[in-house]
Amino acid sequence: MDDVRGIGDDRDAAGDTDARAGDVDGPRLDIGADERRLHVRAYNHWVSLLRGRAYPSIDDLDPAETTDFAPNGVLLDFSAGVENPAISFVGGALREECAIDCSITHISHVPSRSLLSRLTDHYLQIIANAAPIGFEAEFVNARGHNTLYRGILMPFSSHGDSIDFIYGVINWKELVDDATQTALDRELSAAVRSGPAAGAALGWADGPSGVLDDDPLLPVAATGATIFDHLALARDSAEAVRIAEAEARDALFRTLHRAYALAAATNADPRGYEALLEDAGVRLHLRAPMVPVLELVFGRDYDQARLAEYAAVLAYSHRIGIAADGLRAFLEQAEGGLEGIACAERDARIDPA
Repeated sequence: MDDVRGIGDDRDAAGDTDARAGDVDGPRLDIGADERRLHVRAYNHWVSLLRGRAYPSIDDLDPAETTDFAPNGVLLDFSAGVENPAISFVGGALREECAIDCSITHISHVPSRSLLSRLTDHYLQIIANAAPIGFEAEFVNARGHNTLYRGILMPFSSHGDSIDFIYGVINWKELVDDATQTALDRELSAAVRSGPAAGAALGWADGPSGVLDDDPLLPVAATGATIFDHLALARDSAEAVRIAEAEARDALFRTLHRAYALAAATNADPRGYEALLEDAGVRLHLRAPMVPVLELVFGRDYDQARLAEYAAVLAYSHRIGIAADGLRAFLEQAEGGLEGIACAERDARIDPA
């Protein structure tokens, strides 16, 4: 489910002036140029067009000329009704990503599981909130690739009293597929093997107490940055964490998928499996047959608690008849994640009925 935030609501809760209620414009998010995100710049542009009005005038917006974020923008027209808004503009980058042409003229034409659908799905919420909303989430696109995205929808009016246009901006990051990831893993391993020996000393800046010029944490404190600069940097770091977590989750699911396929293959070649176990010094576990498979994959020194959880996940998948090539799809949609699946397996062992 998308994480949706009403930007106007956040501003009101903080005690700031409501840009829709008074004769002053809303507060801009004044953050450093290098750290400003696309949707924050779009919001600041929306604020600059308010000019004391309830909503910016659509006449003041030229979606094709907002060069900073026009390629990632879309303009929805509600002047003929809210049931099926017209799409007046789609930026080039967004159009290319969604593989759409000029035949897409209304929301009903937007392909499902496209990035554009993730943006247009929120349009009724902005009418209800009567203020900009931001959202971010992850989904599997029509090409089967996990995609992280963040966007914002902003209301506009042709007559000043109600919302009849919505301008949206979205950016995204597509995670690589299995084949690409495998190739990258090989290249990384090769680079590590050919790199300098472990333990090579790092050079000091000006002695042990010196300051390295490229320390990314220092400029903020050293230049008297504003609170918005601190927030922007912290949010950038949080975004990096979210991306890293999503990539780690993707890598784990991919590994378990392949381990499950290996477990299925052992039935066809039991002698080969015995040879692998003997060569790795791994013992069979009659009560937990998936554990030795995972020890072959992760190594005998891997965290035993995690191995036990992963083994329960594979065992439960086998119990309910997940095909050898179907584990990853099952993990992607399973409620409760790996922990929930492991709990279901433990419950099944306690009460086989």
